[in-house]
Formats: sequence, structure tokens, C-alpha cells
Amino acid sequence: VGAYVLQVKATDADDPTYGNSARVVYSILQGQPYFSIDPKTGVIRTALPNMDREVKEQYQVLIQAKDMGGQLGGLAGTTTVNITLTDVNDNPPRFPKSIFHLKVPETSHAGSVIGRIRAVDPDFGKNAEIEYSIVPGDGGNLFDITTDENTQEGVIKLKKPLDFETKKSYTFKVEASNLHLDHRFHSVGPFKDTATVKINVLDMDEPPVFSKPMYTMEVYEDTPVGTIIGAVTAQDLDAGSSSVRYFIDWKNDVDSYFTIDAAEGTIATNELLDRESTPQYNFSIIASKVSNPLLTSKVNVIINVLDVNEFPPEISVPYETSVCENAKPGQVIQTVTAADKDLSPAGQRFSFRLSPEASNKPNFTVHDYRNNTAGIETRRNGYSRREQELYFLPVVIEDSSYPVQSSTNTMTIRVCRCDSDGTILSCNVEAIFLPVGLSTGALIAILLCIVILLVIVVLYVALRRQKKKDTLMTSKEDIRDNVIHYDDEGGGEEDTQAFDIGALRNPKVIEDNKMRRDIKPETLRFPRQRPPVEDNTDIRDFINQRLQENDVDPSAPPYDSLATYAYEGNGSVAESLSSIDSLTTEADQDYDYLSDWGPRFKILADMFGEEESYNPDKVT
Repeated sequence: VGAYVLQVKATDADDPTYGNSARVVYSILQGQPYFSIDPKTGVIRTALPNMDREVKEQYQVLIQAKDMGGQLGGLAGTTTVNITLTDVNDNPPRFPKSIFHLKVPETSHAGSVIGRIRAVDPDFGKNAEIEYSIVPGDGGNLFDITTDENTQEGVIKLKKPLDFETKKSYTFKVEASNLHLDHRFHSVGPFKDTATVKINVLDMDEPPVFSKPMYTMEVYEDTPVGTIIGAVTAQDLDAGSSSVRYFIDWKNDVDSYFTIDAAEGTIATNELLDRESTPQYNFSIIASKVSNPLLTSKVNVIINVLDVNEFPPEISVPYETSVCENAKPGQVIQTVTAADKDLSPAGQRFSFRLSPEASNKPNFTVHDYRNNTAGIETRRNGYSRREQELYFLPVVIEDSSYPVQSSTNTMTIRVCRCDSDGTILSCNVEAIFLPVGLSTGALIAILLCIVILLVIVVLYVALRRQKKKDTLMTSKEDIRDNVIHYDDEGGGEEDTQAFDIGALRNPKVIEDNKMRRDIKPETLRFPRQRPPVEDNTDIRDFINQRLQENDVDPSAPPYDSLATYAYEGNGSVAESLSSIDSLTTEADQDYDYLSDWGPRFKILADMFGEEESYNPDKVT
């Protein structure tokens, strides 16, 4: 009582200093006896203890504010206050009845829902959340209960399959309790409740049940067709107890190797078995009720085929055996092992020996190590490839199973050439005729070097020819004038040394030593005898003559020198100035007529008036 709820406040526009016009007094017109209000402060408080939300949750309180101190004649105003009680967990969950009856078919699967129960909690929200649990007792381990968060119901589920013939009913207790407790209300009592659940199992028509979850059988691979190797058993556990029929669930051709008796469930072979091809058979057998063939059950059957010693042991892998020509007696050249297609039992031993026809030959022998391996040993001192390259050794291998199986395996032994340490150098037939001391690898290396040298020589010759061809083409195409650059300024008409006009002289004037002026000679040359040029020689013949002279000159550079001469034809007033047409030597030529031509030819007259020796340029 007296718990604070809310404070209201009213305002008055009158002058508070003028009498009681603005003095407000509060009162409750509606809402009693649940709430009260302070007349002066307007504070609303609870007026009754232990208000119960589950009884009444919403309250509407009408508040009046009156001036003039609440006296008669004062003005008043009202307001409505809506008050809602919030929930506390003051109520425990309660089952509406003390016992719940449920029914479940015996064919229900584990995990299926078999029923729902519900406890009532008048609280709201999380205060009404309930947790269900099964009290340990009769049949409680076959069931489980969970809470549906939306409906707050207890959902009972089946944990294990039920059997009507074994037990027809189960009884256990279920407890419902609040998850969120309020310590202020612990004195009220425990916030939980219990109820009894009784479950009746309904009898259903069920399929037959096999005596085992899986059957495993064994049979030898040489068992005759029609031999019974085992049986399966299934029963109808219902009250009617119908008889059962058996048949094989055919899925592939492998299932045809066996048959089953429909009434007895005995399994027999239908074909001959071979462990080496199929060591194990796996198939299913179906049992159905005669009264209701649609009700069937299935069981898995595994048949292991046992081995019978029918295959002889053989050499495990093909060996490439070789023996050195310089081998010594008693030397082990190969270690062999054996394999058996049969399923060899633990501790089975293989024995090795030579065949009787090879025992008398003094070449090789077999040494049995008695650990399922044997060694091939030499019996003579040295072997010759020239005499015999291959030896064939028959080895007999026996097993220890019953009946004993044996086989003769022929091993091929090749004679090879080895070094002193026993390292094989060559086993080929062609190697017999190779020079002693040179291996095949050395001969290949020598041949490879010869081929490389031949390739280098061919490339060198080809490059030389190509270079020579390019030089000839360049010399033929490089036809140009022999232009000489002096890069200096001449002395005018008075400078007679600026240019050698010897090339313009009479070609009949031949000097003993004519050197080229455009290159510096390395050695002195002996004077060459030139045939005199005949009178009226054409300019082309002259050029060809000079070309031939320079071609045979060993001291001439590799390029040709072309000198161009201006040739003035007939009809000129001055006639020809060239010395090529002269029929006499320079000594017999008279150049006095140049003085008669005037001042322009004065320098030319002075030049030809002097006696000088010169060397004409070579012409190409």
C-alpha cells in the first residue's frame, strides 16, 4: 500500500497572489479503492495491498483538479490516467488433470511424436515459460519430452521402438516447472507440478523378424552344386503367428550362384564357385508373411569362399638375369621369389630346386634359402659369349599346401662383358666384335665428334664461297670515278703542282717507273713493259688496256680507279687538246703553237714547254 505510481499537475491562469483563485486541490473521482492521490502534490499511490494482475490488469483513474482550495464555487478540470499492472512470477504452473492417457502403435519409429500434454501458468511472458521433464521410473527410458516454445506444451516423443508382444503399456510421471523464478515468492510454495502419463501400445500387424541382424557363412570353392551351406530364420511375433516364406532379393547375376528354400530358409550353391575370381558374395534375403505378403523384412547375407590349393606357385616377376664372362664358381647372379594365386595360409613355404634334366649340366645351380627365396649361382669358371650367349635354366617351385602343387619356370640367363669389378659393360651381340677397350658409349662419342668436325668444315667452306661471291658482286657494281679530295686551296693559275695532268698526256709516252698518286705504295715495283699504243687507237681499247694492266698488278689495291677524260671531237677551232691522239712521244711533240693562242693559254704553254717526267693514273 502507498507505492508510488504517477504525479499529475494542473495549472491555473489566475493570479496566485489574489486569494485562493489559483490554489489547486486534487481528488479522485473514479478509481477508488485501488488508488489514492495526494490533494496538494497530485501524487497517485496504490491504496490496496497485493493487487493481482491475473484478476485485473487495466485500471482507469479519473483525477479532478479544483481551485479555490476545493471550496464551493471553485472551478475544476479533470484528466484520465490509464494504469496497467505488470506481471511478476507469482503463480506456479499447474496441470489441469493428474493423469494423461496416450495411445501409440507398436510400429511407430524412434523419434516420432506420440502425444502432447500441457500445464497452465496464469503468468505472462517469460514468467509463464515452462520446462517439462520425465521423472525416472517405469518406462521413462523409452520416451522423451520437450517444450513447444510457441504453445508451452510438453511434446512426448519415442526414443526406442515398441513391441506390443513384449509390453503393452507404460506409465511414468512428467514434471512442469517455471524457468524464471522470483525469489520474493518462494514462500508461496514450489513453482512446479507433476502429472502421470500412461501410454498404451497398440497391436499392429508387423513383418517377420530375423533371428540375426546379419548372417555370415563360409564355403569351399570346390563345393559341388546343390550343397547346403547355411540357413536363415525369421518369425512372425504377432498374436496370429503366420508362417513365413523366404526368397533372394535378385539385384544382379552374382545372386544366381545361390538358391534358398522358400519354407525352410536353407541356402545352397547353384553354380561352381571360384575364389580367385570372386572371393566373397554379398546379397539380401527377404522374408514375408503368408497371411500378408506385403509385410516383408530383409537381412544381409555374406558368404566367404574358402580357398582350395589348385594353383602351383610361380616366379613372382620376370627376371632379366645376366652373368659376367669372368664370373667365378659359386657367385650369386640372381635372387628369385615366388607367388601363388591361391590364398596362401599363414606359414606356407615354397621350395626351389633345379629340374632333373638340368641337374647334370655344369653351368648353374639353385640354392634354396628356405625363406621363400632362392639364389641362382654359377658352377663354372668363366663364360664365353662367342660360344653361347643365352642359357635357359629350368627351376621347379613347390608349395606346402595340400595337395602339393608345383611348376617349372624357365629362366633366361644372358652372358655379358664386365669389368674387373663385375660391372656390366655390354650384353649385346654386336658388342662381341667391337675393339677391346672401347665401350659403346666411347664409340658413339668418337663418331659424334667426327660429325661435328665435318659440319664445321662444310660451314667454313660455304661462308668462304659466299664472301667471295659478295666481293665480286660489290666490285662489279662499284663503278665510280676516282675522286681525290685534297681539302686545300690551290695557288691559282701560277700553281702548277695543284693537279697532276699527267693523265692527259700522250699515252704513247711510257716511262720506266709509273707509280699511282692516289695511294701510298708499300714496296717498290719493277717497271712494267707496256705494248705501245698504235696510232688511231679508240678510247675504249685504251681503257680496256689499262684495266688489264691493273688487274695483273699484284701491288694494286682491291678497288679499281676510274679516270674520266674529256675528249673533244673533230671540228673544233682549237682542235683536240688530248694527248691520246698524239702519234709521237712527248719528246717529239711541239707545243710552241700554244704560245700563239694568247694569254689564256700562257700557263698551258709553259707547262708543256718544260721537260718533266710523270706517271699516268691507272684507268679502269
